[in-house]
Amino acid sequence: MRTLVIGSLLAVAALLPVACVTIIVNFPEAAVSNAAGEFVDKVIGDGAPAQSPPPQPPENPPPGKPAGAMLLDLLVTSAHAQGANINITSPQISAIQARMTQRFGATLVKYCASGAVGFTRDGLLAVRDAASLPLAERSAANAAVADENRDRQSVYHEIALANGHAEWEGQIREAFAKQWIQHAKPGWYYQDASGAWKQK
Repeated sequence: MRTLVIGSLLAVAALLPVACVTIIVNFPEAAVSNAAGEFVDKVIGDGAPAQSPPPQPPENPPPGKPAGAMLLDLLVTSAHAQGANINITSPQISAIQARMTQRFGATLVKYCASGAVGFTRDGLLAVRDAASLPLAERSAANAAVADENRDRQSVYHEIALANGHAEWEGQIREAFAKQWIQHAKPGWYYQDASGAWKQK
């Protein structure tokens, strides 16, 4: 019996580095998508509730599973559960979000509603139809879009840093790109996967 316990513990010790590597590289896609939806909802202000998947209880191990394997399952499940949250509330992120919310309500919403500005497939904004704007407003629209894009790039970067994974920035941008388009109101323009402009 003692040999079995020692053997199980050695097996667990040998597998722990592999489990840790798996945990480090896993990107919490659902958590980031939910967090991005909440962030975008606050900026655009459409009141769409953020949808979170219900928590899944860990599966019971089959009868007769070795003690070491059960311990490893417990450690991996706990680590995944802890990584299921994403931090979008640092002071830097909150300051960027406040600027974006103010800018969107004061300026960008009217440009999106007119079709002059649209959501790009890469999580930014673009002046889609400058000719639809009065000449006197074109400069202001371009400046607002440039300011917004700077803040969007900064927020994707800050969220990655706030969660200790700078390498996630591209995936965070992708999650946000989907949420901007999903939260766009009817009549607003967005780019599809090929880059073509579509109207909601």
